[in-house]
Amino acid sequence: MVGLPCIFIRLTYCNLRCSYCDTEYAFYEGSDYTIEEILTEIKKYDCTLVEVTGGEPLVQKEVLFLMKTLCDSGYQVMLETGGSLSIKEVDNRVKVVMDLKCPSSKMTDKNLYENIDFLKQNDEVKFVIGDRGDYDWSKNVIDQYRLIEKCAVLFSNVFSELELAQLAKWILNDNLKVRFQIQMHKYIWSPTKRGV
Repeated sequence: MVGLPCIFIRLTYCNLRCSYCDTEYAFYEGSDYTIEEILTEIKKYDCTLVEVTGGEPLVQKEVLFLMKTLCDSGYQVMLETGGSLSIKEVDNRVKVVMDLKCPSSKMTDKNLYENIDFLKQNDEVKFVIGDRGDYDWSKNVIDQYRLIEKCAVLFSNVFSELELAQLAKWILNDNLKVRFQIQMHKYIWSPTKRGV
């Protein structure tokens, strides 16, 4: 969905502490909203694509009902999750974008590989790659779990740690059937700007 206008619903708290996290403010900052108040806020925008993200949104159990309500209200809903909590109960209409944490994140021991069984064909698995070790590790995981056959696989760089051109070169040299992804907002606006 890169390049399309999208409403972000960012939920507070995360159970992970990735070494390269760029949204640490989401660990503790935020305001309390009811689901009705969230719906009222997003109706202000002429946009039907909504991404529920965090932090880690699945920490909050009410998120399952929120996503179902959004789907019932006619929104196209995506869930961005760090992959450490179960996606089994997520509404099938929700497109799941699930990270598998690479070694440089220092969180690989938190990957919940059983989630792969619940992925749908229109879901995505994302690897955020900080170095060659992450890249090679990601290729092994893709092969081991036959991810390319299950859903789309995304490779993204750790911003300011791995050059885009280097990651692109590795992907092209290996003819990997993955989608190269960048954090577009960091190139359009300041890398630290919120709410864009």
